[in-house]
Amino acid sequence: MTKQVSATIPHSLGKEEARRRLQEGFARIRQQLSGGLAGMLAFHDRWDGDRLYFEGGAIGQKISGRLDVLADSVQIQLDLPNVLALIAEQFTGRLKKETQVLLENK
Repeated sequence: MTKQVSATIPHSLGKEEARRRLQEGFARIRQQLSGGLAGMLAFHDRWDGDRLYFEGGAIGQKISGRLDVLADSVQIQLDLPNVLALIAEQFTGRLKKETQVLLENK
């Protein structure tokens, strides 16, 4: 059983610039997230248009999600197993914070 967690991050960059920044910085986000979760293993991501699919494993549990780049916001959806749903706010908060940093930096 999984729990879906979502967050929306507003921006004023336009879709292309937001996607470019996220595409360049997502590797850094992955490294920071995996550093905070001791069990993070092989993390994979791929773009399909303006949607980024990503998945990885932590503490023997699978995490997957999607990140949609819109003209005025970025929407993040995470699918967490119930075991990790207990720390969902921490995980989502960190991902949201790092995404905001990418969208704010010039």
